[in-house]
Amino acid sequence: MTETEFSRRLSDSFVKNSLPEPDSRETAAFWILLNELTETNKVMNLTAITEPDEIISKHFVDSLLGSEEISSGSTVLDLGCGAGFPSLPLAICRPDLSIISLDSTAKKIAFVQKTAEKLQLSNLKTIVGRAEDPAIKEAIGKPNVIVSRAVARLNLLCELAFPLLPVGGLLFAMKGAKGEEELEEASKAIKLLGGGEPILQKRSLILSNDTSEERSLILIPKIKATPSGYPRPFATMRKKPL
Repeated sequence: MTETEFSRRLSDSFVKNSLPEPDSRETAAFWILLNELTETNKVMNLTAITEPDEIISKHFVDSLLGSEEISSGSTVLDLGCGAGFPSLPLAICRPDLSIISLDSTAKKIAFVQKTAEKLQLSNLKTIVGRAEDPAIKEAIGKPNVIVSRAVARLNLLCELAFPLLPVGGLLFAMKGAKGEEELEEASKAIKLLGGGEPILQKRSLILSNDTSEERSLILIPKIKATPSGYPRPFATMRKKPL
C-alpha cells in the first residue's frame, strides 16, 4: 500500500465511523505507526492483525471509538496497553490528553516508547508494571480516566482499575459484542469497589469491506473510595472473582 492510498483509506475509515477526518499531521503519524507496527511484528508478536486495512479499522479507528467521552485535559491511563492501543491513536488525535501506557511486558512497552519518540508524542509516557502491584500507584499518580481494551473480563478489570482511580474518575472499558453480558457479571464488583451507575454504549465498527463488528463501550464513574485490601493478587482475582 502506498502512502497516498493509505491516506485515502484512513480518511474513508474515519468518516465511515463518524470520527473527525484526520488532518495531514495525524495521517503522517498513522502512516509511520502502520510501518513501525508491521516491521516490528515480523520479529516480535505484537498483533495478529497484519493487513493494512484491518490495522486501520481494528486498531486505529477502534481505539478512537467513544474518545469524545474523555474530557479535554484529562490524564489517561491505558491499562494493559499491549502494542499501544488505544494509547498511541489517542495520543496522536488528542494532544490535549496526558497519556500513560502501562503494560507488564517490557518488550511491548519498549515498542510503544520507541514509536512515541519517533512520532514526537510528548503527551505519552510509558511504564512497565502490573496494575495490582502496590508500587504502581506512586508511579502513575492520579489519572482522571482509565481506558482498557481487550485486557480482562470486566469484573477483573474493575478490581485492577478502581483502586488506581480517584473519586470522580472514570473507567472506560472497550469491549466487544459480549460487553452487556460482562457488565451484568460485574455488577457486584462495581458497587463494592466504589463505582457508580455504568453507561453502556453500543457502537458498530465499520470495516473496509463495509461489514461491521459490534462494540460495547462501558463508562463507569467512581463515586466513592475503594475499600482497603483491593486489588487482591491477580491469581486470587482469577480464582475467586468478585
